[in-house]
Amino acid sequence: MEVTVTESAQLKEKPDESKLGFGTLFTDYMFIMDYAPDKGWHSARIEPYGPMALDPSTMFLHYAQGAFEGLKAYRTESGSIQLFRPQENFKRLNRSCRRLCMPEIDEALAFEFLKQLLTMEKDWVPGAPETSLYIRPTLIATDPYIGVRASFNYRYFVILSPVGAYYPEGFNPVKILVTHEYVRAVRGGVGEAKTPGNYAASILAGEEAHKEGYAQVLWLDGVEQKYLEEVGSMNIFFVIDGEIVTPELNGSILPGITRDSVIRLAKHWGDKVSERKISIDELVQANASGKLTEVFGSGTAAVISPVGEIKYGDNVFTIADGEVGPVARKYYSAITDIQYGKAEDPLGWIVAVA
Repeated sequence: MEVTVTESAQLKEKPDESKLGFGTLFTDYMFIMDYAPDKGWHSARIEPYGPMALDPSTMFLHYAQGAFEGLKAYRTESGSIQLFRPQENFKRLNRSCRRLCMPEIDEALAFEFLKQLLTMEKDWVPGAPETSLYIRPTLIATDPYIGVRASFNYRYFVILSPVGAYYPEGFNPVKILVTHEYVRAVRGGVGEAKTPGNYAASILAGEEAHKEGYAQVLWLDGVEQKYLEEVGSMNIFFVIDGEIVTPELNGSILPGITRDSVIRLAKHWGDKVSERKISIDELVQANASGKLTEVFGSGTAAVISPVGEIKYGDNVFTIADGEVGPVARKYYSAITDIQYGKAEDPLGWIVAVA
């Protein structure tokens, strides 16, 4: 499939790299292609970034049949541009598509299209420390129809955004709140898919957490409200008695690519790591006994995010004296050094694009 390119009449001014936030600025171009039952995926095109016309009855707007991904492009010290495990993002997108009854995309072809878009937009990849170009592939149902069924037609698009740190704190500990009042997902639902409804379900609890001075919500399982699952925008890790522990994937937890990277690096280095059920009661007891020494989140946006405080009911406890712990720092440095080409890539994760 060939890609049609429509040139922009006027390119945007590049932003000040020292003042980048997250998710507010977008590049000159975006990639789009459409799906129809009789054509399959077709009409691949790169065109100027801008609004897309959708019928008011577009099914995605009413029934949220959609999926998306998030990955980044990094500029190395030599000026080259590279991606970190991009194939895993396209694999996960297709897993989400299967769960949402949407057509899968050819992963190799989608990656070639992404490389073509990034080659055109390479000047948008920032080079300042801890900056990157965030990549958002998205797939939505586009039938103009009011009625609950799978759409017949779909649109896939990719937009790009130069970003700095996800959290205003940067690589400093954040505070998280454990909620009993709300749940995000249940096993058998769509919690393991990267779909918009999961995030909509988290907003109210997140807003209430913010009012109490907490950055994110740490979710409990939706059945017993006993076992820890994940944070609003990242997976979660605990260092208990020298072991790195993360909740096991159970159908309601997003299989994070950074999460998987931490686990694989830990096994590569011989660090003790496990995926298992961990209850909030175990966490409270581990903290009381002094066995809980660190907590940190993992995700594409923040990479590794240390946690300095957790609130559960009336129980508020400080982790690692509110400082960045050595395990979080180790994995943050290791992963970001690989991403930016500052260190050896021992597991073959980096893909050069320009």
